[in-house]
Amino acid sequence: MGKLRVAVIGVGYLGKFHAEKYAGMDDVELVGVADVDPCVAGEIAEKLNVKPYTDYRELVGKVDAVSVVVPTRSHFEVAGAFLANGVDVMLEKPMTSTLEEADRLIEMAEARDLVLQVGHLERFNPAIVPIKNMVKDPVFIESHRLSIYKPRGTDVSVVLDLMIHDIDLILNFVRSEVSDIRAAGIDVISDSVDIANARLEFKCGCVANVTASRISTRNERKLRMFQKDAYMAFDFAKRGITIIDKSQGGDDSGLIPGLTIRELLFAEGGDPLEQELRGFVRSVINREKPDVSGREGREALRVALAVMEQISKTRAGFGK
Repeated sequence: MGKLRVAVIGVGYLGKFHAEKYAGMDDVELVGVADVDPCVAGEIAEKLNVKPYTDYRELVGKVDAVSVVVPTRSHFEVAGAFLANGVDVMLEKPMTSTLEEADRLIEMAEARDLVLQVGHLERFNPAIVPIKNMVKDPVFIESHRLSIYKPRGTDVSVVLDLMIHDIDLILNFVRSEVSDIRAAGIDVISDSVDIANARLEFKCGCVANVTASRISTRNERKLRMFQKDAYMAFDFAKRGITIIDKSQGGDDSGLIPGLTIRELLFAEGGDPLEQELRGFVRSVINREKPDVSGREGREALRVALAVMEQISKTRAGFGK
C-alpha cells in the first residue's frame, strides 16, 4: 500500500496545525488544503508545498482521508460529503450542531465501514494517557477550564467550545449513564454563554462539578478526581499529576499518615495533536476502531447540549 492520501478542510488557527502534522508523517501524503478564504488556503499550501483549494468538493476522489476543521455549523455538510464518497473523516469537536446530524454521520460511516474519529484532544494529553488504568470507580470529579478571552470559538457556547473537553474525559472515566444535570451560565461579552457550571450526576453515584470560562484573567486547565483509597489531580497545562493513595503501602511519618504522595511531571516533548492524528492514520490504514469514535463524540455532544438546555431553563427562571 502506498502513502495515505490526506487533505485538511479548513486551515485557520487549528487546521493549519493539522496540515503541518500530516506533512511531517512518513506514511502520509498531504494532497492539499482547502479553505473558503483563498489567501489562507494559498499561504498554508505554499508553506507545505501542496495545492490549495477553495471548494473542498474538488478533493473528492483525490484523497483517502480528511481532517475537517471548519466552523461547527458546517461539520455535517463537509464531513457528510466525504463520508458519502467513501472517505474516512477526522472531525473536530464538537462533532456537530445537533444530535440528528451526529446520528446521520454515524449511520453513513457505519454503513460504509468508514473511520469517523472525533477530535477530543485531551484524551491524548501526556497527563492523561499514563493513568487511564489507574482510574477505577471515581465518586467525585471537579474540573476547571478557564481561558483568557480570544475571539476564536465564540460562534458557539463555552459549553461546546471548552467544557465539552472535560465532559468527554469525565464520560470516559466514569463509564456510567448521566442521571441528572443541573447547570447555570451567562453571556458576558459574546452572544453565547461565556461562563458555565454544570453538576453531572451518574447512575453509579459519581458526581462531577464542571466549570468553564473564556473570559478569565488566566488560563487554567485542571481536574481533580476522588475514588476509593485515592485522590488524583491533573494539571493539563503543566502536564503534571498529583497522586495520593495507598499503592505503595503508605508512610505513617508522611504528610498524610498511611498514604503516599507522588508528583509526576511529563516532558514537553509529548504532542497531543500529533498523537491524535497518528492514531487516526493508524485506524484508517489498519481499518480499526478509532481512539475516539463517532458514538463517543455523539455522547459528549448529547451531554453538552443537555447542559446548554439546563442553562436556558435556569436563565428563564431569572427572567432572562
